[in-house]
Amino acid sequence: MVAIVGEFVRIEVVTIGINLFGMTSMKTAIALLTCASMLLMTTTIRAYHGHKHAGVYLVYVGTYTGGDSEGIYAFTFDSNTGELKPHGEVTKTVNPSFVDVHPNGKYLYAVNETVEYKGEKAGYITSFSIDQQSGALTELNQQSTKGGAPCHLCIDYTGRTVMVANYVGGSVAAYRVQSDGSLSAPSSFVQHTGKSVHPRQEAPHGHSIDVGPWNRFVAVSDLGLDKVLVYRLNPRKGTLTPGKYPFAKSEAGSGPRH
Repeated sequence: MVAIVGEFVRIEVVTIGINLFGMTSMKTAIALLTCASMLLMTTTIRAYHGHKHAGVYLVYVGTYTGGDSEGIYAFTFDSNTGELKPHGEVTKTVNPSFVDVHPNGKYLYAVNETVEYKGEKAGYITSFSIDQQSGALTELNQQSTKGGAPCHLCIDYTGRTVMVANYVGGSVAAYRVQSDGSLSAPSSFVQHTGKSVHPRQEAPHGHSIDVGPWNRFVAVSDLGLDKVLVYRLNPRKGTLTPGKYPFAKSEAGSGPRH
């Protein structure tokens, strides 16, 4: 639904993390994106390019860089016609394999899936502001994730805390959102321990992190442990602490991901 508010138009924003690494062309990626299940988030953004009708979406696509890919790509998607068009310039950043938009629609956060950051064995997370006229992204800041290969992130429903799962690091970290949309230094960090039966499960491997429906708990799927770990979330302080029932165990070797 499009709601005109003064000179503003309400447009849906889609965020999706998609692996373009190894694909032969951007056409292949676009075809996959069109078929993908998309997470829709609503924001208020200035009307642009005449899109003043229902069903028009701004789409941000995170990629693995290397080859032809350079970072975060934007598209406009018309759900009435199925047409997907490149929009604006690529935002250059390293391995933004998963991206998400703040509930207020003003900021975007991306994991940077690397295993080294400023001499530390870690990846990092980058915050961006979203231009409310063009949808262009401007980098605000970066923070270490304190573990290698961050692969997934989520934002609590109040928009006060951003959380990330580290795959190689086997850990999770949380950050408080500052007044300008940038991220604080990690306000919480938890290192997982253990292993399971498969050769790929020689250590913890955090694969996803998701907020529960009441914004009180966070679930982390750890492929390496065959567990879904549960943390109590304090969104005001940006802290994660083990829940009363700290994990659910899955079948040995099943490797929970999402």
